[in-house]
Amino acid sequence: MRIGIDKDTCIGAGQCALTAPDVFTQDDDGYSTLVPGREDGGGSALVREAARACPVRAITVSEPVG
Repeated sequence: MRIGIDKDTCIGAGQCALTAPDVFTQDDDGYSTLVPGREDGGGSALVREAARACPVRAITVSEPVG
């Protein structure tokens, strides 16, 4: 799984970190970032739900090609 966070779009609402705290966290400025070592989602079933919970659609989830 490939997870993208558009840093220019993120407003720091924190819904991703609340929904999937094992994959998403917030940086010192309050913006979304991935937990180190969980850049591929770590098998969490909540990653897609966290992307849907983002009020500004700053998170994209896709399957790698190939």
